[in-house]
Amino acid sequence: MRKMRKLIVAGLLAATVVPTVASAQSYGEARRSEQRLREEQRDLRQAQRHGNRRDIREERRDVRDARREAREDWRDYRQSHRDVYRAGRWNAPFRYNQWNVGATLRPNYYAPRYYISDPYRYRLRPAGRDLRWVRHYNDVLLVNVRTGRVIEVNRGFFW
Repeated sequence: MRKMRKLIVAGLLAATVVPTVASAQSYGEARRSEQRLREEQRDLRQAQRHGNRRDIREERRDVRDARREAREDWRDYRQSHRDVYRAGRWNAPFRYNQWNVGATLRPNYYAPRYYISDPYRYRLRPAGRDLRWVRHYNDVLLVNVRTGRVIEVNRGFFW
């Protein structure tokens, strides 16, 4: 009976670890396909300098294929991590403004409902004392909540 419990516990632990390994692997695949794209573009530039028309045509085709593969890999990665890369309609009860560093916001623009509670999840640096990461449509603002002053702006963060 104890062996059975140990097997069940081991199976449950393995089931929780496997998705994190798979997500890291897909991110790595996306990065590698981007790297292949850069290599293909470098080969194309060399072929344009030294090669004949046939080599250039083949290199262009390779670059096009590598670009398509990189796009598909990133699309697959974003779809499998929808909770991190949310896209689409995110509307607030006020219209979009393009804020700049140093601007002062009214409190309704940085209300607690717009705080990003876990900045590490979105690969944002930790906010300091009295600072909060705030979502404004697809932008992310680092705001001093005591003064309302914008410290940092990341435009188009949520595509």
